[in-house]
Amino acid sequence: MTQANKIVIIGGVAGGASVAARARRLSEDTEIIIIERGSFVSYANCGLPFHISGEIPNREDLLVQTPEGLKNRFNLDVRIQSEALSIDRENKELTIQNLVTGETYQETYDDLVLAPGAEPMLPPIPGIDREGHFALRMIPDMDKVIAWNQSTKPRHATVIGAGFIGLEMVEQLTELGIKVSLVEAQSQVLGAIDADMAFWAQHQLTDRNIDILLNQRVVGFEEPTPEESAEASVLVFEDGTRLPTDLVILSMGIKPEVKLAREAGLEIGSLGGIRVNHHMRTQDPHIWAVGDAIEVRNPISREWASIPLAGPANRQGRVAADNIMGRPTSYRGTWGTSIVRVFDITLASTGLTENQLTKAGISYEAVHVHPLTHVGYYPGAEVLDMKLLFSIEDGTIYGAQVVGKETAARRLEVLATAIQGGMTVDDVAQLELCYAPAFGAPKDPVNLLAMAARNVVKGDVEIAQWYEIDEFDEDTVLIDVRSEEEHQNCRIPGSIHIPLDQLRDRLDELDPGKKYVVHCFSGQRSYFAYRMLRLRGFSVRNLTGGIRSWQAAHPDAERHEPAHIEASALAK
Repeated sequence: MTQANKIVIIGGVAGGASVAARARRLSEDTEIIIIERGSFVSYANCGLPFHISGEIPNREDLLVQTPEGLKNRFNLDVRIQSEALSIDRENKELTIQNLVTGETYQETYDDLVLAPGAEPMLPPIPGIDREGHFALRMIPDMDKVIAWNQSTKPRHATVIGAGFIGLEMVEQLTELGIKVSLVEAQSQVLGAIDADMAFWAQHQLTDRNIDILLNQRVVGFEEPTPEESAEASVLVFEDGTRLPTDLVILSMGIKPEVKLAREAGLEIGSLGGIRVNHHMRTQDPHIWAVGDAIEVRNPISREWASIPLAGPANRQGRVAADNIMGRPTSYRGTWGTSIVRVFDITLASTGLTENQLTKAGISYEAVHVHPLTHVGYYPGAEVLDMKLLFSIEDGTIYGAQVVGKETAARRLEVLATAIQGGMTVDDVAQLELCYAPAFGAPKDPVNLLAMAARNVVKGDVEIAQWYEIDEFDEDTVLIDVRSEEEHQNCRIPGSIHIPLDQLRDRLDELDPGKKYVVHCFSGQRSYFAYRMLRLRGFSVRNLTGGIRSWQAAHPDAERHEPAHIEASALAK
C-alpha cells in the first residue's frame, strides 16, 4: 500500500479536517499540514445562526477543535491565518503567505488537498457593503452580527434570500424580538424543495407576521432620508419600493471558491466548482478536492451538481484520505439529503425535485399523503405532509420530501436510505418499521407513501395533482367524499359533496358521460371512492394529497387539521 509522505491540505472545517484526521488514523509517519486562511480551523458553521439568538448559549461550543488540540491529538501541523497564494504543479510546491507577519514562503507536497469551501454571493448592488450588512459564513461574521445587535438594538431586520441560512436567520432574529422582512427573488421560499412543500414553511412565516416579499430584486441600498428610520440602510426594489431596515442579512447563496484551482489550471465545471472523479481526485494525479468547492455527479440524473452540505463534505474527506493513503475507495455521489427547522415545523428532503427532474429530462410521477405521526387514538398525533417522486414505469424512487412537527426527519431518513439502496416503491411499501401506539402505526407513514406510489405504478389508480383543479373543464366534476362536518369547515370551490359512505347509494346522481376527480382530506378515503367508481365504469381520478395539498397552495383558504384522520391503508 503506497502512502503519501507529506500531505498539505488547504482549508479546514468539515472537508479538510476530515482528510487530516482520517489520514492520521491510517499513518503515524505521514507529515500532515493544514493551511487555513482564517483564525479557526475546525468549527460548526451550521450552528452560527443559533448562537446569534442564544439558542446555543456558549460560543465555545461551536469550536470543534483548536490548532493546539489538533496538534496534541493528531500530530497535525495547523497554520492558521495563512493563505496559499499559488500552486506550482510541476514542482509540487505551494507559495504561502503568513497573514500576520506578511512573510511569504514555499512548501512542498506529495499530495495536495483543496478544501477552500465556498464564499457568499454578493452581487454588485450599489451600497451592498454598507455598515449593518452581513453575510453569515464564518465565526467572525457571527461575532459581527452579535456586536451590531448589541450596539444598535435593531427593531427591524431584513433577510435577503430564503434558503436554509436565510430561513434560520429569520427564525432566530424573530426569537430576539426583532421584526423581520424576508426578501426572495424567486417565487417561493426554500428553493431546494418543491413549491407545494415549501408552502408549509411560508405558512409558518406568515403566521408569525413575517413580511415575505417574493419575486423581488434589490437594486440598491441607500442612506435613509430624513423621513426614514434605518440604522443600516434603505432597500430599493426594481419597482421603486423602499424598505428601511436596521440590519441586513445577505443570504443570496454561495459559490465555490476556486481561484487557486483555476490559476493552477485545474478543471472548473459549468457550475463553477472544481471537477473531481469518484476518488475525489482532480485531473492532476497529486491534487484532490473536497467539500463546497467541488462538483460531483448526482447519482440519479448522472449530471454534475454543486451541493454544499456538511455531511457529504465529511464523507468526501474520508474518501480522499483513503485514496491518498493507498486504499482505493469510491464516493457514491451526493443525493442532497437536507433538513431545516422553520419555527414549529421541520422540512426534510432527499433526491431530486420536480424542477430538477424536468431539467434532466426524466419522466416521473408524484404522490402526496398526509398521515398521522402515530395512531390517532394515542394522544399527540400530528399530521405529516409527505411527497414522493418516482418512475411510473418501474417504481424507481427519485426524490422524497417530508414536512411535519414530529418525526419528519426519521421518516425522511428511511426514504433517503431506500433511494441510496436502489429500492423501489414496492420494496419500501413492504419495509418492516417500528410500531407502538406512541411511535407510529401498523402501516407506517413511509409504507403509506410508498403504497400510494405503488398503486400508481400497478395501474390501480389514476391521480390528479392539486394544481390541475384550476384547469378543470366543464365536463370534469370534483367530488368531496369527506364527512358533512369536514365539508362545511372547508371546501374546494366548485366541488360537489357526497360522503364516502353514501356514494354507493347515490351513483344515480352522477353522469356517466362526465369525468370525475374524487378527493378527501389526504387522498386515503377518496382512494376507496376511486376504486368504487372505477369498478362501476366511471371515468375517475383521485386527487393525490387531497384538500390538504390544495390548501397549502391557497393561503386564503381556511387550513384545518382534524383531531382524527382516517388512517386506513391505501392498498388492500
